Amino acid sequence: MKKLLTALLTLFSLNALFAQAAKAPVPAPRAETNDPEAKKILDKIRKKYEAYKSLEAAFTLTIEVPGQKQEVQKGSVAQEGDKFRLEMDQQVIVSDGKTTWVYLKKNNEVQINDADPKDTENGFLTPKDLLKRYQKGDYLYALTDKTTENGKLVTHIEFKPKDKKSEYSKLRVSVDEKAGAIQSVKAFGKDSARYTFSINKMTPNKQFAADYFTFDAKKYPGVKVEDLRM
Repeated sequence: MKKLLTALLTLFSLNALFAQAAKAPVPAPRAETNDPEAKKILDKIRKKYEAYKSLEAAFTLTIEVPGQKQEVQKGSVAQEGDKFRLEMDQQVIVSDGKTTWVYLKKNNEVQINDADPKDTENGFLTPKDLLKRYQKGDYLYALTDKTTENGKLVTHIEFKPKDKKSEYSKLRVSVDEKAGAIQSVKAFGKDSARYTFSINKMTPNKQFAADYFTFDAKKYPGVKVEDLRM
């Protein structure tokens, strides 16, 4: 479960990651440098995504683990600055940038943690944390292929972490080049697991209620609260 949550937050965070990547200067070509052609595509995406104050996406997550039956889950995720809300069949994860709540529906239990980007023990990788690590040059990106899918020109860009201890060997991003929009992201785990995050619908600049990025235990009768904050 921890790896799944990490994958979800990592994949959604790529919207912000692209904007940062497009700003990064491209040095003269040499070994282990970013791809200038990929940067041109990221520039187009940046112009759209930088203007968004908030973003909501409905998605389908396909999980492939060797020796196990393929699993398909649907859900939605919203982001506004450091705040985010992830909703799926079995759990809801909410963060207001200071506190993170993980609600397990089946157990009617909520776990509360400080929203510390340095806290990797709980399996969370927040958008803010990913941006910080990307700015440090932890990833390399390059265009790998262009294909036509359903009449659309789809460009594939791969991001590879420099950290050899990373759970993922690479992330493959598929972009509708004409629309300048992300279609899907596939994470390749070093344990041979595959997570494919396909965006079904994206809604930018959506207005959220003031309490949307918080968890009110009073709305869940009988909920067990486990406060793990220091």
